[in-house]
Amino acid sequence: MAAQDLDAEVKRADPDRWLASRFIADRRAREGVIALYALDHQLARAEALAANPLAAEIRLTWWRDMAAAGAAPGHPLAETLQRRGLLGEALAELIEARIQALGPMDAEGALAWARQVQGALAVLGGRILGAAAEAEPALARAGAVWGLVLLRRRERMAAADLEPLIAEQLALASEACRALPSSVYPAALCATLARAGARRVGAFETRLRLAWAVMTGRL
Repeated sequence: MAAQDLDAEVKRADPDRWLASRFIADRRAREGVIALYALDHQLARAEALAANPLAAEIRLTWWRDMAAAGAAPGHPLAETLQRRGLLGEALAELIEARIQALGPMDAEGALAWARQVQGALAVLGGRILGAAAEAEPALARAGAVWGLVLLRRRERMAAADLEPLIAEQLALASEACRALPSSVYPAALCATLARAGARRVGAFETRLRLAWAVMTGRL
């Protein structure tokens, strides 16, 4: 799958993270991060389109096994991930976390999902951007905030139950991410959009919020 095709797909399906990726200066690194975001969209789509949790599990299991094996049997996105060396055990564990979280979710489960799925994805994105090991806990915190925002948007839990959790995790992430290098910061950047609350903001305001976070170094 061509890089421009993936970029267009993520721009359409995941505009917030696509905008955040525009702050990645290195083109090859940006393309790698976009490939990860395209996979995240495919995994979420596999869950959303499944008729029941068992069907979703079957779809996700294929992705998990493919990632663990490092092989891409005929799927264009999987082949792209393989060429970039992005398949592996870390990705398989992220997908397994999605499988384990199928079905009803409470606050404890929401935070676990956010950390194990979106937190792990932010860490993988950071590695593509050259993050050192000591930066990974901050990236994981920021990714978890974004995961909680996604759960709120997808109405997996009542917004009133998620709001205190989002506020708590955002405060922790904002403090942790102050030390991130500017080259790694885009992997954490979308967490700043949690400050908009449950209100969905347009592309212009999103750009402003992302740019302000980049300029100030504060989520």
